Amino acid sequence: MVLVLTGENLKERGPLLSGGKVKVVEGGDTRLGSVLNGFRALSGDLEVVAVHDGARPLVSPATIRGTFTEALASGAAVAAVLAKDTLKEAVGGIVEATPDRARFWQAQTPQTYRRDVLADALERFGSERDATDESQLVEKAGHKVRIVPSSYDNLKITTPEDLVIAEALMKDRTGSSLDTRAGFGYDIHRLVEGRPMVISGTTLEHPKGPQGHSDGDVVLHAASDAVLGAIGAGEIGIAFPPSDPRFKGISSRRIVEFVLERVSEAGAELISLDVTIVAEEPKIKPHYAALKASLASAFSLPEGRVNLKAKSNEGLDAIGRGEAIACYAAASLRVPRSAAP
Repeated sequence: MVLVLTGENLKERGPLLSGGKVKVVEGGDTRLGSVLNGFRALSGDLEVVAVHDGARPLVSPATIRGTFTEALASGAAVAAVLAKDTLKEAVGGIVEATPDRARFWQAQTPQTYRRDVLADALERFGSERDATDESQLVEKAGHKVRIVPSSYDNLKITTPEDLVIAEALMKDRTGSSLDTRAGFGYDIHRLVEGRPMVISGTTLEHPKGPQGHSDGDVVLHAASDAVLGAIGAGEIGIAFPPSDPRFKGISSRRIVEFVLERVSEAGAELISLDVTIVAEEPKIKPHYAALKASLASAFSLPEGRVNLKAKSNEGLDAIGRGEAIACYAAASLRVPRSAAP
């Protein structure tokens, strides 16, 4: 399988998605450019090629099999559904005709072809930037394209309303009983001489560090409390009280491990983290990439699901004077509905 991504997504997610039977390539400036790049990356021994939109996640196995079967038999097949609404042909906002909608189909994906058929169309008309799907080129090349009746569930998610519909369809299809929950966390530590500056599981060079019973990592502490909040499991001070000598100097990564165990026990899934560090010193922005990667690693999340940013306190109060460092965190999780209060 060839997965075509934008340059930004390729850089961020490509290494996580490639490997095994999946090859990841960069897309083009247009849909057709992306199809061309993906086609060129295919193995030469394939007999049939299917093109599918990533924005159609609800396609059924039956629709996929149907297009493959038809493409093998006739050369080209397009998943489609009959138009449901009355169609109007208009020019300048004035209706000129009402065509018979029984003759019209709304094209979906996958659009599936014998390799030689698609190769011929792309070679002859691959420079046409205005084509909205491959079947236009295949038709123009003189090949017959067969319709494979699909489902209206195979919708293309392009608007917020589409996403709501897709989520409802997924729950209906899978019998899912998961809720999406959010949690919030906050932590602050005094900065003192002689302590290591531990932030987001990483130690930065700095003459001061957070004072605390543990290593004082405000990012991992705030993020941990946000995750626990989403599953209604209190906060890390309950499990790791500052008064207990057993936890003196404990690494905050160990605290995160405990939190992730609670997530697993709750049958929940961590979706994303968003943290904001508030500090006058050290300067955080030069370390964004390293701190984000470390945070993602600690919580076993892809970096694309983690956001980390920093703000100064404009010289105000203890943080502004460089005497403290704080962090705010938000977490989103999927939680079994039975666990939701």
